[in-house]
Amino acid sequence: MSHDLVAKTPLDRRLAEIIAPVIEDMGFDLVRVRMQGGKTHTLQIMAEKPGGGIEVDDCAEISNAVSAVLDVEDPVEDTYTLEVSSPGIDRPLTRLKDFDDFEGYEAKLETSELIDGRKRFKGVLAGTDGPEVLINVAEGTIGLQFDWLSDAKLVLTDELIKEMLRQRKAAGALREDAFDDIETEPGSQED
Repeated sequence: MSHDLVAKTPLDRRLAEIIAPVIEDMGFDLVRVRMQGGKTHTLQIMAEKPGGGIEVDDCAEISNAVSAVLDVEDPVEDTYTLEVSSPGIDRPLTRLKDFDDFEGYEAKLETSELIDGRKRFKGVLAGTDGPEVLINVAEGTIGLQFDWLSDAKLVLTDELIKEMLRQRKAAGALREDAFDDIETEPGSQED
């Protein structure tokens, strides 16, 4: 398994090895696995259909299938809650192919080491070139090795929302509750 941002810690990677085949057999892609700490641990799984998008029923099916496998494999000592969700609109970019899929959209990238004196880069994705992710920043187009990235996600923009809605319509999946996964608190709009 090549380096990716799907799983970061050794435990997450172990979980990803168990979970990915189950999810892929069901026809989905694993986007990210994270075991979150706290009083109660939460195992967060993000998944989607290969073309993007996922329905609530799909999440429930994935949750049942993954629970069954994890009960057998039992890689986690503590008790935890399992949470399966869609990547959301301002989604994390965890695989090299994501950077090609979302070329032309704004993203925030973070590197583990300082690159030219900085770790954070915000700009418009310009696809990939071999193992490099290209991003247009104020200074021009720069290439960052995918292996250098510690975090990467899309920035929520009007263009991105329009594109996601267009994809949903195209997939015939536009329902009244399409916006349930965009969390906006009343009165929290930024001026």
